[in-house]
Amino acid sequence: MRVGNQAVHQTQNDVYGSVILAAAQMFVDERLPLMGDEALFRMLDTLGEKALASAFEPDAGLWEYRTRERPHTYSATLCWSACDRLARIGRWLGISDRAQYWKTNAFRLREQILSEAWDETQGAFTGAFGEPALDASVLLVAKLGLVPASDPRFVKTCEAIGRTLIRNGRIMRYTAPDDFGSPETAFLACSFWYIDALASIGRAEEGRELFEAVLLHRNAFGLLSEDVHPETGQLWGNLPQTYSMAGIINTATRLSSSWEEAWARA
Repeated sequence: MRVGNQAVHQTQNDVYGSVILAAAQMFVDERLPLMGDEALFRMLDTLGEKALASAFEPDAGLWEYRTRERPHTYSATLCWSACDRLARIGRWLGISDRAQYWKTNAFRLREQILSEAWDETQGAFTGAFGEPALDASVLLVAKLGLVPASDPRFVKTCEAIGRTLIRNGRIMRYTAPDDFGSPETAFLACSFWYIDALASIGRAEEGRELFEAVLLHRNAFGLLSEDVHPETGQLWGNLPQTYSMAGIINTATRLSSSWEEAWARA
């Protein structure tokens, strides 16, 4: 973005991991007409070095803060994901030296993230290292593989976010004042992240109730916007919003019964 958006002036360290995560599928999905190869791995390997160097550097974060930078948990986790996936790809391709290199660095990053992002007082992973504010983006750390969903720290984080960030059944991105003051609207993608997290820790029925409530906000065309006002139910922000629409699909899939479960009830 070069015109009309502040992003051109911002640093977002999560992008390196996002690119590598997107490309990783090319190495294992045999349905693709062109599979990933060593040449692609070497390109991603260079990008991984940028992730490694940036993992704990302050940035604008996922939410693109305009006037402050911090070492964000989500950004660091995406940088870890870059290292972790490169280790797996290297092993898959038989490039053992690079696979070991990335495995070692992924382990080091993971240990530091788990140490610095955890707030013992609140019993939760926080949005930025050394900061007490909770942030819905940490709901993704289990999906990304940093910890298993069964990890007590992740379970406690889900519980803390449910206590702190829910407003009338909708999950706020965060509640601490930002560049524009105290947040007023709930970012709809966060509700889907929370529902997915609930399902992953064994609270799928609770998640299903929240999912059905979110669906009630769709407009006459079945579309969702970027945000919703938790009190009035009014849709705010970009309409339609891909994050929100993809959230419907992903979460519906997550909550759906398996074929085995369906047949067992037949």
